[in-house]
This record gives sequence, C-alpha cells and structure tokens, in this order.
Amino acid sequence: MRICEVGPRDGLQNQDRHFSIDERVDLIDRLIATRPAAVEAVSFVNDRRVPRMAGAEEILGRIARSDGVDIAALVMNGRGVQRALNCDLDEIRFAVSATDEFNLRNVNAPVSATVEDFAANAAAIIGAGVRLTAIIAVSFGCPFSGVVEPAAVIELVGQLAEAGAQEILLADTIGCGVPNQVRELLDGVAAVAPGIPRGVHLHNTRNTGYANAVAAIESGATTLDSSVGGLGGCPFAPNATGNIATEDLCYLLRNSGYATGVQLPELLGVVDWLRSLVPDEISGQLGQAGLFPEVARSH
Repeated sequence: MRICEVGPRDGLQNQDRHFSIDERVDLIDRLIATRPAAVEAVSFVNDRRVPRMAGAEEILGRIARSDGVDIAALVMNGRGVQRALNCDLDEIRFAVSATDEFNLRNVNAPVSATVEDFAANAAAIIGAGVRLTAIIAVSFGCPFSGVVEPAAVIELVGQLAEAGAQEILLADTIGCGVPNQVRELLDGVAAVAPGIPRGVHLHNTRNTGYANAVAAIESGATTLDSSVGGLGGCPFAPNATGNIATEDLCYLLRNSGYATGVQLPELLGVVDWLRSLVPDEISGQLGQAGLFPEVARSH
C-alpha cells in the first residue's frame, strides 16, 4: 500500500502556529526517515493567500532525500507547475475541484478552466519524468455547493484521465463521506479510467476517515494520503479538520496484513516531537496508546 505523507503540506497550511522554514525542513527530513512511499513536502500556491506554504523552492533545495521515498508537491494552476518543474520533484499533484464554487474560491477559476490548465501542462510534466497525479477536491461534498453528485465526479475523472493523469485521487476535503460512497466513486473511477492507479485523500472531520480508508483499499485504491499526528485543514473549507493520522492508519494496515514500508516506532518519535510544538493539534491516537502487541510484551 502506497502511503503519501501530507503532513508538511496539508498538515501545516492552516495551523495557527507558524512553522519556520528550518522547522519545516526538519519535519520533512524526520518523515522521510520513517520511509513512506512519498512525502508531499510543499505546495506552489500564492504565498499571500497561503502564507504557511511560502518558501517552497528553498525547502526543496534543503531537504535530505532518500532513495525509495518520492518527493511530491501540490499545484493548482500552470504558474504552480512552472515553479514546480524548476525544482527536483518525483511527483506533481494537480488539484481540481469537483464544484465550480469551491474551485472559484480556491483558484479563482471555474472547473472547466482548471481542467484546461491541467491538460495544457500535462505533457510538460510527464516529459520531465515527473509523475502526474490529479487530485479531485470535494469529491464527496462541498462546503458551499452541498451534495456532489457522483456522476459529476466521474465525468471529471474521465476528462483528467484523457488529459494525461497518471494517477487519480479522490479527496474528501471536508470529511463528509462514508464507506459506501467511497466504494461507489472508486468503482466509477475504475470504469472510466481503467489501468490508472487510484487512491484517496481523507479527512476525519466526522470520524469516518479510517472506515473510508478500509473501504478504499477493498475497492482497489493503491494510494492513501495521511498526515502525521492527524494534522490538517483547508484554508478555503470551513470546519475541515485534520487528515487521518499516518500513525493510526499504518497501525491499522500493519495489523491487517498490509505492507506500507512505514517504520512505526520512528514515526511515533516524529509525533512526540510535533506534540512538543503543537500539543493541542495532535488527534492521532497511537502516540498515546502505543503499538500493540508491542505494548503488551513490554509489561
């Protein structure tokens, strides 16, 4: 199972505490050492609108890379792509919203314009040897438009697949989805984009994130996004709380027989370090409860 650690990006972008560039580099280096398949390290967005993400180029120039751990960045338009292609990246994750209202608030453009932007930049990204992942925000529900019809999401998947997406992730940006919706949408992705890997980006706002992760795996997802400590939130989505916690997810997967490559003891060390910086923001449970059966053996 491919775990993409999004803590340095999604986890920090909406934090009250400002993490310095030195601290962000330190966090990324610590997470790389835990051996996830990928780390979403930065986003190339407007620094004025998302000041917590300023300094992406400097951060990518300073982190300690490791074979086997891909470094990914989030972009939302062609300007972000051009910045990203000037850096050393393994993966570019291009976000497109499932609703016009959310897309307008996010990038000041309708969905159709962002799809055109995606298509216009796909060849350059792939030609540079960088993996192109399409992330569909608010796939399960929008804070402004309400219920999102599955047919609209599947139509968008088809457009992005035709435009060159090498992977497609469905994002539950506001944490409103439930397992049967996850299964339905992922089955729809497989139908319109056969052969393209699929995955999910889950928030745990309504405590359904882990059940949704299991449903996603059972429906053929090969990538799961998660955030160390359960940090996260979206500056453009009111009440969107943290992502599913990487440590809790990887414990669930490990004890269910799935290999992730993530070194859980080392990851819990990162959680402890983060707790010293943002003690009230850690929602993951494993850091408090400990691994089992390891805990049982220690007593």
